[in-house]
Amino acid sequence: MATEIDAPDSNAPSAPLIPSEQLIQSLAGQGVRSSVVRLPPSVHGEGDYAFVPTLIRIARDKGVSAYVGDGSSRWSAVHRLDAARLFRLALEKGTAGGVYHGVSDEGVPVRELAEVIGHHLNIPTTTITSEEATEHFGWISAFFSVDCSASSALTQQQLDWQPTHATVLADLKQGHYFAA
Repeated sequence: MATEIDAPDSNAPSAPLIPSEQLIQSLAGQGVRSSVVRLPPSVHGEGDYAFVPTLIRIARDKGVSAYVGDGSSRWSAVHRLDAARLFRLALEKGTAGGVYHGVSDEGVPVRELAEVIGHHLNIPTTTITSEEATEHFGWISAFFSVDCSASSALTQQQLDWQPTHATVLADLKQGHYFAA
């Protein structure tokens, strides 16, 4: 599980963000009051158009809601309104060079995401192999090959940030993602 003190993983799907984080850290070293806020793969809530809607679209198109292997790989997540509050707190209370994690769900098993999606779409939920993942999921398959769990314990302690909005599973169960 990734923590705020961990260096960015050059093999993670978020690796393209490493140069930005390095720039922010170097600016902090030059006296610029800058901080890093790392967001999880899923920033969810009404108006979301990224990961969760992509999974739903793929499930609709394929007629099956799939997960890779036993479905135990995990995604961390945060509601967009909790993330917005974290950015404000990082500006108000953050330290120069501080690294903060915008995570409320530390690790939701992808199987659980697939099951909720399958239930709402009234389609089967099934496992696929890692070899089938790229063809099935396309560009998002990279997020199924690694565990994307993360903690925000230090962020919560340092900035007095407490996520209060729905978890990603609760948000999915509310049904607004399936209204289309």
